[in-house]
Amino acid sequence: MVFPAITDVTMAALCPGKDECSLAIYLSGFQQAMIGLGTLVMMPVIGNLSDQYGRKALLTLPLTLSIIPLAIMAYSRTTSFFYAYFLLRTLTAMVCEGSVNCLALAYVADTVPEGQRAAAFGVLSGICSSSFVFGTLVTRFISTTATFQVATLVSMLAAIYMRVFLKESVPIDDSLSQPIIIKGDPDLNVDQNDDHGDQPLKKISSISVYKNIPSIEDLTCLLKSSTTFSQAAVVAFFNSLAEGGMQAASLYFLKARFHFNKDQFADLMLISGIAATVSQASTGIPNFRDFVSFNVHNDKLLFMPLLTPIIGEKKLLSIGLLVGCVNTFLYSISWAIWVPYALSVFTVLAFFAIPALRSIASKQVGSNEQGKAQGCISGISSFANIISPLIFSPLTALFLSDRAPFNFPGFSIMGIGLATMIAFIQSLLIRDISSDSKSQNQYSLVA
Repeated sequence: MVFPAITDVTMAALCPGKDECSLAIYLSGFQQAMIGLGTLVMMPVIGNLSDQYGRKALLTLPLTLSIIPLAIMAYSRTTSFFYAYFLLRTLTAMVCEGSVNCLALAYVADTVPEGQRAAAFGVLSGICSSSFVFGTLVTRFISTTATFQVATLVSMLAAIYMRVFLKESVPIDDSLSQPIIIKGDPDLNVDQNDDHGDQPLKKISSISVYKNIPSIEDLTCLLKSSTTFSQAAVVAFFNSLAEGGMQAASLYFLKARFHFNKDQFADLMLISGIAATVSQASTGIPNFRDFVSFNVHNDKLLFMPLLTPIIGEKKLLSIGLLVGCVNTFLYSISWAIWVPYALSVFTVLAFFAIPALRSIASKQVGSNEQGKAQGCISGISSFANIISPLIFSPLTALFLSDRAPFNFPGFSIMGIGLATMIAFIQSLLIRDISSDSKSQNQYSLVA
C-alpha cells in the first residue's frame, strides 16, 4: 500500500511543489544501499536464529518493527516527521527486509511434507502476489493520509494474529540449545549417547554464526568450479545491477517526465501486478523491487513448465533478458504517458530470466550443494543491489536537474538498459551443460 504513495510524500516533504528533487533521489538511493547491506548481513543470521529459537519468535521481530515507521507517517508527513520515518525505516528494514517472506517459506517447509512443498510454496506465493495487487488497488482509491493509517492498522493486525493464532513449527527443546551450524564433524550435529548410554554428549560450544558464513575464498572456489556457474553469476550481477537501478531511478523519472502522482503509480503497479499474477503458477511478488525491475526471485512460472522442455532454460534466460533490455531502452525514451503502461504488459516475458538463471545454476552442483550455490547467486545479487543506487541515483539526479550536460532525462535508465544488455550478451555465451555432468564440477564448502 505504501509504495505508490511514498514518492509523492518524499517529494512533498523535501521539495514542496516540485516534480524534480535531487535530494529525494540521493536519499532514496542511500536508503536502498543501506537496506541492501543490512539484508546481506542479517538474512543468514536471522535464518540461523530461527533454527535455534523458532520461526514464531523471529517472525515477531520484523512484524513488530515494521509498524513503527508506518505509524509515524500515519500521524504526520511534515518534513521533520518524514526524516524520522526515513531514519527508522532504514534501520528497521536493514534487519527486517525480506525476513517475513524468508521465514514464511521456512515455516511452510517445516510443516508440509517434502512432496507437497512445491504446491504449498505456490499457494503462499500466489497469496503474496494477490495481496500486492489488492493493496495497490486500495491505495489507488483512498487518500495518502488514509493509506498510511490503514497500512499501520493492517500491520498491527498481522502481528497480533501471528502471536495469537500461529503455532510454532520448530520444537523448542534441548536439541535446539546450540546453533544448527557448528564447526567440526557434521555428525556431531545430532545427539549421541556416551559410553553409559544415558546422557547425550555435549555439542560443540556455540560460536558466532558469522564464522560459519562462507568466506570470499570459498565463494571464489565455487565460482571457479564450473565455467557455466561463473557465467551465470556474471549474468546475476549485471541483471541485479539493472534492477536495483530501476528501483532507484524509475519513479523519480516518471515524476519529473510525466508528473506522475500516487494514483498513476498505483495504476502502473496494478498492470505489472496483474500481469505477474496471471503468469505465475508458483511464484509471488514479495516486494516492490520485483515490479520496478521487471523481475522475480522465485523459481517457477506458469509458462515455464510448458516452455522449458521445448525451448530450454538457456534460451528462456536470453529471451527474458532481451525483453527486459528492450523494455528499459524504450522506457528511457518514453515519448508519451502511455508508453510506461504499455511496457508494463510485456514484463510477463521478462519474468523468465531469474527462474531460468536459478535453474541453470542449480544444475552445476550436486544435490547436497544447492544451498551453497543459490546462496552464492543471492549474495552476488545483493552486492549488486548495494552498489547500484550509488551509481544510478547520482546519474538520475543529474540528468533530471537543470545542470544536465545534455537534455536526456532518461539517460540513467539508458545506462540501466546497458547493464541488462551486458547480462543478455553473457547469457548467450553460457554453454549447455546437462545435469549429468555436474559431478565433474562439484565443489563442497568445508565448514
